[in-house]
Amino acid sequence: MNDFGLSPERAAGIRRAETLARKINLLLDVIMSDSGKPYDYQAIRDGAQKAGYYLSRTRWSLLKSGKEQVVPDEALRAIAAVFDVDPEYLLQEGGKLPERVEAELELLRSMRRAEVRNFAARALGPVDPEALRAIAKILDEDE
Repeated sequence: MNDFGLSPERAAGIRRAETLARKINLLLDVIMSDSGKPYDYQAIRDGAQKAGYYLSRTRWSLLKSGKEQVVPDEALRAIAAVFDVDPEYLLQEGGKLPERVEAELELLRSMRRAEVRNFAARALGPVDPEALRAIAKILDEDE
């Protein structure tokens, strides 16, 4: 038993559900559907069905919220197929991001930097080119 009176198995189940929820929500945040829009339940359900698994709205809601439950391997494979990631990624607490996710995150970072640069240029009005280069350098330092 741990400090909260949970058995090791129960604590592991809770961690697994929380990890799965974090991964699913990251995928939902960064990967767009074929239509170019964020995935909604219907797109996830349809994609899972193509992969051979019916994903109910209730199960999907529980998965996204990190509620402890038994998740069939077929469900994990179907969700992974929808997002084109390795099913193992969904359960790993750490590890490397899938290449597709990393590429999408880098694109988002680039777009946000460009938005900040444009905002700074508009907000500051006419600024000499050297000052703009200095601002751009500061914005790019966190890479």
